[in-house]
Amino acid sequence: MNEKTAKCVSKFLSLVLRHSPETIELKLDENGWADVEELILKCNKKGNQNQMTEELLDYVVENNDKKRFVFNENKTKIRASQGHSIDVELNLKESEPKDFLYHGTVEKFIDSIKKEGLQKMSRQYVHLSKDKETAIKVGSRRGKPIVLKINAPKMFLDGYKFYLSENNVWLIDEVPTKYIELN
Repeated sequence: MNEKTAKCVSKFLSLVLRHSPETIELKLDENGWADVEELILKCNKKGNQNQMTEELLDYVVENNDKKRFVFNENKTKIRASQGHSIDVELNLKESEPKDFLYHGTVEKFIDSIKKEGLQKMSRQYVHLSKDKETAIKVGSRRGKPIVLKINAPKMFLDGYKFYLSENNVWLIDEVPTKYIELN
């Protein structure tokens, strides 16, 4: 499989499964699941540069470095693991973070973060990672990364609810400034 093709398909799936299913007139259920046959049909009807097949979809789900997508048990449905800007119920279970968590960002957002903390903005949750390396990768997408260290255990003790997505991204509604350290 061509990695360039896989990356292109992954970006397109992120668009339709996380943000704009209407782009291809795809229907998601309340939990963000799309019918695989319908997804393939509508992707191909839309005339994307890559012909969608079950094999290509399977490859992208299995090999995506961030495990952004997941199939149901019998591979008849697919959804994004997290990162939605549309309203879906992922049925996440509350989890307790045992260690500090990290968030990757860039310089231009630091002043706002110092004033308002981390906000979910257009997404359903703020995304946190369990390690600095992942936070660096996330921050580097927009420039020179800055890693913020989050005192997640203290936040949890203070009553904040954390969720762990299927692809091991920590999710929370917000992170107030008092729990954030510039790393």
